[in-house]
Amino acid sequence: MDKRKQLRQQIRRLRRALTPLQQQQAATRLLRNMRCRADFRRARSVALYLPNDGEINPEPLIRLCWKLGKQVYLPVLHPILHNRLWFLPYTPKTRMVRNIYRIKEPELIPDQRRAAWSLDLVLLPLVAFDAEGNRMGMGGGYYDRTFSFKNRKNGMRGPDLIGLAHEVQRVDQLPIESWDISLSAIVTDAKSYP
Repeated sequence: MDKRKQLRQQIRRLRRALTPLQQQQAATRLLRNMRCRADFRRARSVALYLPNDGEINPEPLIRLCWKLGKQVYLPVLHPILHNRLWFLPYTPKTRMVRNIYRIKEPELIPDQRRAAWSLDLVLLPLVAFDAEGNRMGMGGGYYDRTFSFKNRKNGMRGPDLIGLAHEVQRVDQLPIESWDISLSAIVTDAKSYP
């Protein structure tokens, strides 16, 4: 087994081992750390995710976005292009379905999708990160492919991308690949990087 796969499995075990109380406390601290950020306060359209596999829970952030009048979007697996995402509106009344990974996502209504480049802020999950702001995802490359336009010379700037994680997901150093999308920051239950 390669080192990346081993590390991914190890960190996933760590975050799944957190108790429900630890998860709840982490979500509360994450909310506190995010709400004071200028990029969050400024954003009108925010993409988030629903937690899965021990990911830090952004649902308190989602509720805050609704309260502040921000438009909230969730990722949906692209129906045609492999390993790409669409973003659909999410409200308390949104009809949800489970995708092929058994993760809840809004029911696919193509004419409601929002282009990835047009979002103000994307708060995305990760498996591991380092203090330099490098991210390791689940390995499918969904976010990297969806936001690949940010890596192109003279490409669109697009939204700020911020990874959300438990502090226990931090590692000393992650190898980066040419296709990895850079994050503006990573915010945990303990602090922000950088």
